[in-house]
Amino acid sequence: MHLDAQDNPALTAEVDRLLAHRTRDIRLNGEIKRLFRASIWPQTAKIIRAWMIWVALLDVLTLAFNMLMLPSPIAQSMLLPGAIVPPVAIVVVLMWRKPRAPWVQGTSLIAGMFLILLSVALVGVSAGGEFYERHLNIMLFVAITAIIIFGIPLAWTVAIAALALGLYLMFQLQNPAIEPESAVAATLFFASSIFATVAARRIMTILAQKTFLFELRDRRRVAELAKANDRLELLAKTDPLTGIANRRWMTETLDHLWGGDKRCLDGAAMLMCDIDHFKKLNDHLGHAEGDRCLIEVARIIQENVRRDRDHVARYGGEEFLVLLPGVNEEEAASVAERIRKSVEAAGFPNPGSRVSRRVTLSIGVAVQTSEEAISPEQLQRQADAALYLAKQTGRNRVLLHRPDSFGRKRIHSTR
Repeated sequence: MHLDAQDNPALTAEVDRLLAHRTRDIRLNGEIKRLFRASIWPQTAKIIRAWMIWVALLDVLTLAFNMLMLPSPIAQSMLLPGAIVPPVAIVVVLMWRKPRAPWVQGTSLIAGMFLILLSVALVGVSAGGEFYERHLNIMLFVAITAIIIFGIPLAWTVAIAALALGLYLMFQLQNPAIEPESAVAATLFFASSIFATVAARRIMTILAQKTFLFELRDRRRVAELAKANDRLELLAKTDPLTGIANRRWMTETLDHLWGGDKRCLDGAAMLMCDIDHFKKLNDHLGHAEGDRCLIEVARIIQENVRRDRDHVARYGGEEFLVLLPGVNEEEAASVAERIRKSVEAAGFPNPGSRVSRRVTLSIGVAVQTSEEAISPEQLQRQADAALYLAKQTGRNRVLLHRPDSFGRKRIHSTR
């Protein structure tokens, strides 16, 4: 059962409308009423089942006590009407073990309560004497306890109260020990108490409904706040133009992968990609074409890496940073060359470029093995150095950065 109302504008509006009313004027209808009943059903059903079991056990214990303590004729007269309670209680328990149609469960509960109240009354009527009045009072007490603790619709509560008072009046009118006027007066007295209890039960139900409405509204607001936070977080970590990650997100990713150590446990390669003569593209074709070029280059880069493992970010301007965890030099150079060729093959125009009439990329590659202890910042500086030399030596190429045998750095081209 879903309590969220944020995906249903009509339900949301109805919740707000009801909460704008006074508490005593709250009336649930339609879908909200169904949701409320579904939300309280498990607890209500548990209480009703427990109450029925309690009444059945108490009835059996009382009958057993009467058989031991009372004269045999009186005890035996109580036995048959008292035996009604346990099977009735069992049937009601079974009917409330799982959700059913409201009318089915309402009918079963009201009918069960009627038979239980009738049984209690008949025990006293059958025994006669002092037991007559006493058991009628016990019957009212049983009804009042049910009214107080059963979180059921008001109509069901009123039905139980009316049945209890009706039985009480009927049997008191037949009571040879009191006058009819006294029977009516006693019924009116108990009626005021029972209906006060019904009114209290109604107030408790309305408060429960209002709490439920607050829960619906708060869940909606929490969900809206969570969505807003998710959007803000996404905006904070996403480049708004290309839709890929931005520099901040990549920095956090690098810190996470390195985990405070100077080693990436699986090793990693870093690619620094730069669009050749991008300023000239903007100057000749305009910034709209420049933006389209950035979007398409970002898409091509993403299409040439492993979506489930590699990371791509726009690092600034026309620069893109690609992180390839768990690859060696040969694999990193292969990915970089595939990206470079794909961008060149896309044929985006760049009439101002001195390299080609089409958009091209220069890429610097740096690789850290799992045994090396260098920080992500150092790895990035190596990729930057390789990119710088790639641009200095003609652009539209991939250069790999690695140390030579003398401990200095040497740049190798894969072209």
